[in-house]
Amino acid sequence: MTLPPGAEIAGGLADDGRPPPDVVVEPDADVLARAVASALVARLAAAQAVHGTASVVLTGGGIGIALLEHVAALAAEPARERVDWTAVDVWWGDERFVPADSDDRNEKAARRALLDAVGVPPERVHAMPPSDGEFAEPEDAAAWYAEQLAAAAPAGAAVPRFDVLILGMGPEGHTASIFPESPAAHDDRPAFAVRGCPKPPPTRVSLGFSAINTAEEVWMVVAGEEKAPAVAMALSGSAGPVQLPAAGVHGTRATRWLLDSAAAGKLPGRG
Repeated sequence: MTLPPGAEIAGGLADDGRPPPDVVVEPDADVLARAVASALVARLAAAQAVHGTASVVLTGGGIGIALLEHVAALAAEPARERVDWTAVDVWWGDERFVPADSDDRNEKAARRALLDAVGVPPERVHAMPPSDGEFAEPEDAAAWYAEQLAAAAPAGAAVPRFDVLILGMGPEGHTASIFPESPAAHDDRPAFAVRGCPKPPPTRVSLGFSAINTAEEVWMVVAGEEKAPAVAMALSGSAGPVQLPAAGVHGTRATRWLLDSAAAGKLPGRG
């Protein structure tokens, strides 16, 4: 099943008036990455047709970088739908507070996988600061990033328009760098520092729910059997955002859970 770009979500509205999540399951992680890449190209092209520009928020991790590699491959195919990459703003949902040349940097992986290949202009790549840059403390780096978000936002808003915000999820249900039962799960700022993450590197900068949930579309891209219990819990509605942060994210227009069959293994009817 491939993801239909811009498709309306079926199933009525949730109790809070938002559309319920759209769940798409692909056979394996590679097929999932290719399907999401194709959908992302179509969604960004559609946004440019309406606004003249497009905006995407990237994630890291194996599946997150794999889909960017597939986007780069699509960009090299002349018969494919085209995105004007000079008119795409790129943001990040979170970043490891490590030196700029560290392989742990989501920015470094994204540049290698896609951004350098397609020629996104430097001024449109809104990277979170590294630890060896202008800011020695992650709190200062986060405050600067919040300022960048506000500077790009329309009047009265704290963040710019995000057409698509892509997230991954850890086995325990963390997303961006918001971990279960952590201070970040209670933080209402658009961006903040995160210290003491249970998954290394321990120091990071992350968007918060207040920024993530302004996106038109939030795409949760998840692969792997070890994540199946958290996927099932998040989609069942049985856990809140403090207990399971991935359950607390949503788009204003659409929320899509894009899974491989292993990650979907504990959903009803798939046992």
